[in-house]
Amino acid sequence: MQSLARGLDVLRAFGGGRAQLSIGDVARVTGLSRAAARRCLYTLTTLGYATSADGRYELTPAVLSLGHGYLSSTAVARVAQPILERVSDTLHESSSLAVLDRDEIVYIARAATRRILSIGLAVGSRLPAACTSMGRVLLACADDATRARYLARVTLVKHTPRTIVDKDELATELARVRAAGHAIVDQELELGLRSLAVPVRGSNRTVIAAINVGVHAGRTDKQTLLREFLPVLQRAAAEIEAALGPASAL
Repeated sequence: MQSLARGLDVLRAFGGGRAQLSIGDVARVTGLSRAAARRCLYTLTTLGYATSADGRYELTPAVLSLGHGYLSSTAVARVAQPILERVSDTLHESSSLAVLDRDEIVYIARAATRRILSIGLAVGSRLPAACTSMGRVLLACADDATRARYLARVTLVKHTPRTIVDKDELATELARVRAAGHAIVDQELELGLRSLAVPVRGSNRTVIAAINVGVHAGRTDKQTLLREFLPVLQRAAAEIEAALGPASAL
C-alpha cells in the first residue's frame, strides 16, 4: 500500500500548473527520494498514465479515466451541470459546484463564462477551503467535531491582505455563515475576486455540496450579490436537491 500511496503522490505532483516534471522535480514536490520517484514514474509510464521525453515526464489522457469513475457515479454532479449552466446564463457569471476533501474544496461541476482568477478552474481543480465561499459553506455546515478537527490542524495562508488567518476569527465567520445560510468571500483568495455560495443538501438534509457564483469585485458589490444573486443561487440549490430525490447521495 505504500507503493500505491507514493504513486498517488506522484500523480498529484503534476497539479498546480506543473505540466512537465523531471525526476528531481517529482522528488522535490513529493518528498520522495529520487530512486522512489524514478520507480513511480517508470510504473506510470509502463501503465500508460505518463510519458517521457528528454528527461521530463507528463501525464497522458489516460489519467482522466481515474476521475471519470467518480464523476460518472456522482449524481449531484450530473444533476447540477445543466442547472449551473442556467445560473451562468442568467447571471452572466461563472457558477460551480464543489465538495469538501479534508482542507480543500474539489470542483465537480462548473459552468464558466469568463476567467476571473489568475489560475484556470475546471472540474477537478482544488482550492483551500478556508478562503473560498464554497469551502466556508461546507465547513460551516459540517458537524462540530469535523469543524474542530479542521481548525486544529489547518495552516491558514495569507493569500491577500484581506485573507482571514486568525483561527478564532475564522471560527466566528463560520458560525456567521452557518446562521446566515450563505457565505460571501471578498477578495481573500485573490484581489478582484468576490464570490457567493450556498449549500446543497441531500435527502437527510445533510449538506453534500456547495454551489457558488464568482464575480469581479469591480463589477458587483456585496449588496448586489445578496439582492440579485443570492435568490438565483438558492433556487438553483433547491432545484438540485429536488432533482436528486429521496435517495440523494454523492
